[in-house]
Amino acid sequence: MSVVLPTYGRNEYVERAIESVLDQTYENIELYIVDDGSPTPVSETLAGMDFDRLEAVTFVRHHENRGANVARNSGIRAATGKYIAFLDDDDWWVETKISRQVSAFERAGPETGVVYTGVRKEAPTGTTVTRPTAEGNVVKELLTGKTFGQFSSVMVDTDVISTAGLPDERFPAWQDREWFFRLAQHCEFAAVSDPLTHRQTDLPDSITKKFEQKRDVAYPLFVAKHRSLAEEHGFYYTQTFLASMRRSLARSAARAGRYREARKFFVLAFLANPLHRPVHAHLVASLGGKWTYETAGLVRRSLDHVRSLLR
Repeated sequence: MSVVLPTYGRNEYVERAIESVLDQTYENIELYIVDDGSPTPVSETLAGMDFDRLEAVTFVRHHENRGANVARNSGIRAATGKYIAFLDDDDWWVETKISRQVSAFERAGPETGVVYTGVRKEAPTGTTVTRPTAEGNVVKELLTGKTFGQFSSVMVDTDVISTAGLPDERFPAWQDREWFFRLAQHCEFAAVSDPLTHRQTDLPDSITKKFEQKRDVAYPLFVAKHRSLAEEHGFYYTQTFLASMRRSLARSAARAGRYREARKFFVLAFLANPLHRPVHAHLVASLGGKWTYETAGLVRRSLDHVRSLLR
C-alpha cells in the first residue's frame, strides 16, 4: 500500500509525521513525500532519516508552491499500491492505523472503497476526539453535515479514485470534504472508530486566511458543484446541505475572531433549515459575540471530555 505525504516548509513537524509512518506495524508500505516547493528541498532536510523500515521511499518535488491538492495528486499519480493513505505534514498516526484499515478493507465487500478512522484533534482551544460510526452508503450523511475525518484519516482504494477522480485542485479549503462527496457516489465507506489519527489544527498563522478562502472561494464553488446532488435527494436534503455548509463557514469565522460574520452565517444556516439541530446551540452562543461564544465552547469541550472518559 502507498502513503502520500504532501509538505511545504514544515520542517518542525514533518519528521514527526514521517516517524509515525516508519513506526507502523504494517510492513509493506511505500512512502511518497511530495515537496510542494519548500525553500529548502525536503530531501535535504530529511537526509539523516533512516527509511529502511519502509518498502520504498520516493521524493517528488515541485519547483514552486502549487497547493496541497496538486501535491496530493502528484503523489497519487506516482503511487503503485492498491490502497492509498494520506498524511498531512503536521499530523501523525498511531502505529496500528494502517494495519487496521487494511484489515477493514479485507473484511469488507468489494463495494467498500474508503476506510476512515477516528481522529484526535489538538487545537489551541483544547483536544477533541471524534469516533465515527457512519458506514455503507454515506451520501445522505455527507449532505446533512456528518464529519468523515480529513485526508490524514482516510485510506482509499485506487480503483475508486480512477472512477471518482482526483481531489479538485481548485479548492483552497474543504478539499477533503469535497472529495468525499464524489467518492461516496461511487463506493461505500467503512469506519474504524478508534482515534488512530492525530491532527494539529488551526496553527496561528492560518486561521484568518482559511476563513477568507472558505468564504470567497470554497463555499460558493462547493455549493455550485454539489447542490444538484442534494436536489436529487429532495427539498429536505437540499436545505440541510446548505445549512450544514453555512454552519461550517460560520464556525470558521468564529475561530478567526470574526464574530459578526459568524453570527451572519449561523443565521443564514438557520434560515436554510430551522430544523437542523446542530445550528441551534452555535446560533444562540454567537448572539453575544466573543464572550458568549467562547464560554459556550469551553462548556461544550468540557462535556465532550467527560463523555470521552466515560466511554
